[in-house]
Amino acid sequence: MKRVLRGKVVSDKSEKTITVLVERTKKHPLYRKNYKASTKFLVHDEKNEYKVGDTVDITESRPLSSKKRWVATHKVTAKELEK
Repeated sequence: MKRVLRGKVVSDKSEKTITVLVERTKKHPLYRKNYKASTKFLVHDEKNEYKVGDTVDITESRPLSSKKRWVATHKVTAKELEK
């Protein structure tokens, strides 16, 4: 089963590639406090349709280059974010 993550586009300067920042909350093992951790993924965007600031869903795929292993599936609307 392929993983699906949701994140925000932070860069669209490359051709057919976007950079997506995915944030999640983690719990500190000793202090039990929640904190934010983030990861940037290089994501394939075949049609160059996603711009900086868009929220997108990304899906795991086969290796497309040395660092690209994710594909953008669709843009998340404001209604979907409220759910």
